[in-house]
Amino acid sequence: MSSILLARPALALAPLLVACAPVFAQDTPLPPVAPQPASGVTKAPSQASSAPRAAKKTKPAKKSKKSSTAPRDDDAPDSYLYGRRPDVVAFAEQAADERGIDAAWLEAQLARARYQPGVAKLIMPAPAGVAKNWKAYRGRFLDPQRLRAGVAWWQAHESQLAEAEERFGVPREIVAAIAGVETYWGRLTGNFRVLDALATLSFDFPPGRSDRSAFYRSELRAYLTWCALEGRDADTVRGSYAGAIGWPQFMPSSILKYAIDFDGNGRVDLAEGGADVIGSIANFLATAGWQRGVPTHFDVLPPVDAGARATLLAPDIVPTFSAAEMLALGAELPEDARDYPGQLALVMLENAGAPPTYIAGTSNFYVVTRYNWSSYYALAVIDLGAALKRERGSGPAARTAAPAGASN
Repeated sequence: MSSILLARPALALAPLLVACAPVFAQDTPLPPVAPQPASGVTKAPSQASSAPRAAKKTKPAKKSKKSSTAPRDDDAPDSYLYGRRPDVVAFAEQAADERGIDAAWLEAQLARARYQPGVAKLIMPAPAGVAKNWKAYRGRFLDPQRLRAGVAWWQAHESQLAEAEERFGVPREIVAAIAGVETYWGRLTGNFRVLDALATLSFDFPPGRSDRSAFYRSELRAYLTWCALEGRDADTVRGSYAGAIGWPQFMPSSILKYAIDFDGNGRVDLAEGGADVIGSIANFLATAGWQRGVPTHFDVLPPVDAGARATLLAPDIVPTFSAAEMLALGAELPEDARDYPGQLALVMLENAGAPPTYIAGTSNFYVVTRYNWSSYYALAVIDLGAALKRERGSGPAARTAAPAGASN
């Protein structure tokens, strides 16, 4: 049997996975989970809308007028906890019915959640008028310091990367680059309490952008399911402002589906950057449809005709056109792309005021975007992987990598 370790310092966890099982069975009903003893779960506040009197005396009078169901910050008294808000209790009851988890345990865990205003701010889109800039975005990930760190991590885990490539067909440079882009090889895994982040986005999603609270409620259910399976308290794990966890920055549903015990030691460790991180990332990409030996993209010059160019750009990153169809619409492809048997997508990446960068993305480029739904992210991963591979092969003399589409 196995368990997942995701928070630092690592905690001793309850058994969870069969060793080397490829995925968690998220749809498998769970046995009832009894409420934890007093040492494991603190008692939920009996009335979330009433702050302790002592706390009220220390606060300015103007703050006593704020809504009792709208918590504000991490250090606030009990009145700013989600506690027994009716919508939170209803969520706990529904999750308990769906997953077979003890409702009292769920309510006790959710009673610890705090509203985080920083999460609400960070989830908002970039201000209007901020131009996308692929070359600047790419440059953040291909600086010499990051490349040196990536090569050192690759060297330390060469055998596991090779084993994952053999098993899943995903090139080792892609796996290494995802760990680098996501968390700078473990340096930036996030310091928000995952329970707080997911509760904030589930129950108080900020206005001003498309409401994704339903998605985050689903992730909160998955997170609580994982905590119940692990026998851990839900307020012990730290992650990103959106609730992503560990080196792979998996959302909780992805942990349940894709995290694996790749080294067969009886636990799944996504916190320390070893074999399980490598195997879990490769498993995700393979499950998403990675095709062994297929390139990620080709160079391309877009059609000069604006209408033809718009036709090719309409499907965005989804491979839709054969090489012959792209050529017929006026795109220029190299010889190796002309012989490619699969579908292609014309992908445009903006460069602020400079001419855009274009590539012809394959099905494997699309797979990388399933990890993060952004063509900028996917090409940054691919370019970082290529740079790491060059660095790995040529040693310390090589320090830069040519940007994709540099000739465009």
